[in-house]
Amino acid sequence: MSDVRDRILAAATSLVDSAGVEGTSIRDVCKAADVTPPTVYHHFGDKSGLLDAVVAAGFERYLEEKRHRRPSGDPVEDLRRGWDGHVEFGLRNPALYGLMYGGARTTPHPAAAEGERILRGIVTRIDEAGLLTMPVDGAVGTIHAATIGTTILLITGPGDEELSERTREAVLGSVLVTGRRRSDLVTSAHALLGQLTRADVPLTPGELGLFRELLLRLGRDT
Repeated sequence: MSDVRDRILAAATSLVDSAGVEGTSIRDVCKAADVTPPTVYHHFGDKSGLLDAVVAAGFERYLEEKRHRRPSGDPVEDLRRGWDGHVEFGLRNPALYGLMYGGARTTPHPAAAEGERILRGIVTRIDEAGLLTMPVDGAVGTIHAATIGTTILLITGPGDEELSERTREAVLGSVLVTGRRRSDLVTSAHALLGQLTRADVPLTPGELGLFRELLLRLGRDT
C-alpha cells in the first residue's frame, strides 16, 4: 500500500470519526491529506470506494483486537468477553461503527466474515459442551444481531450503562442451557438411561452404544 493511499485513508477515517459520513467530503479529505481530487479518484474511484476502504480498515482494527483475545477454557465466558469487546469498539468509534454495520448497507461487508467465523468458533465450542438450546446457526444469528442492535442503540440513544449487560445476559439465557433447564435436561437424561438398562429397545448394539454415550454426556451436570 502506497504512502499516499495510506495518508488519504487515514485522513478519511479521521474525518468520519469527527464529522460523520455526511460531514466528510472529498474536498475535506484532499485538504487533510494534502492531495488533489484526481489522486483520491485514482486510488479509490469515488467517495463510495473511499468509504468502503475506510470500512475495511475499520474491520481490520476491530479484528486485530479479537485476534489478540486468547480463548480461555470457558467458551461461555469467551462469548461474554467477545460481546463486551464488540460493544466497546462501537462506543469508541461511533461514526465508523455506523458505517460498518448501519446506514444503507443491505449486505454484510466482506471483511465482516472473519468476525463471524470467530463468533461461530466460540458458539461451536459451547455446542460441543452440550449447552446450546438451538442449532449453531440460530445461536450465531441471534447473538450477532443482538450485539449489533445493542451497540447501535447505545450509540444513538440515551446512555444506559447497564443496557449491554442486561441484553447480553437475556440473549445468553435464550441460547444457553442454564439453570432450571440444565437441571431438567440432566434429570431427563439420567431417567432415560435407567429405562435403557431395563427395557428392550429397537436399536442395534452400535446405535444403543451411541445413544448411551450421548445420554451420558447430557447427564454430566457440569
